[in-house]
Amino acid sequence: MLKPIDRNLWVAEQPQEFFGLPVGTRMTVILLAGGRLLLISPIKIDQQTKTQLDSIGEVEFIIAPNLFHHLYLANCQKLYPQATLIAPPGLATKQPNLAIDKIFCQDEINFEPELEYLLFEGFQGFIPPKIVTVNEIVFFHPVSKTLILTDTAFNFDRNFPLITQLATRIIGCYGNLRPSFLEKIAIQDKQKVTHSIQKILAWDFQRVIMAHGNIVETKAKEQLNAGYQWFLGKDELLN
Repeated sequence: MLKPIDRNLWVAEQPQEFFGLPVGTRMTVILLAGGRLLLISPIKIDQQTKTQLDSIGEVEFIIAPNLFHHLYLANCQKLYPQATLIAPPGLATKQPNLAIDKIFCQDEINFEPELEYLLFEGFQGFIPPKIVTVNEIVFFHPVSKTLILTDTAFNFDRNFPLITQLATRIIGCYGNLRPSFLEKIAIQDKQKVTHSIQKILAWDFQRVIMAHGNIVETKAKEQLNAGYQWFLGKDELLN
């Protein structure tokens, strides 16, 4: 079911677990000019959600935002075979059976002025027992002043089950918009990450939508800046 967030902006959510922890997941839907819809990190789209999407516009772009949010891409392609699937570098190698049409940072992809994006360089994650490359694409929706993240920051709170609250308190992403301690361990090139977050903070956003955790509706830029100060150990990221 779609939930309206702002002008030309919706989300849809579904339950999902990570290593047994209920963390949920979220798809972001953006309406572009000409009635074109763009889906970031598709979930398993049920009939009610499909009916809603079809009433808004025509799905033209399906976006894999990083190397890990690909579980429902094939299903989404079956529902919308006319749509262009755009993925981050490396997903074609990881998921060779996916019919990827374009790759961020390699092919010409331009949604401006309606949507801006960048590759979050240097960001790595820790999925036991190894450190993994994420290759996350971060998006900025100017008309709604919304930043759209996937796995580069989280925001869990008491709305989640107790086991998730406990785990996210331990790894440092409970009650705060920031990465977890696991990413802090994993990242090796902090200079690249600092450069990426500085570019993100240059965008004029007030809201942050992430794939896991509660959406931050106000003062999101200040919260994200503070979250990355903790993460990177920098005195100041936001000018």
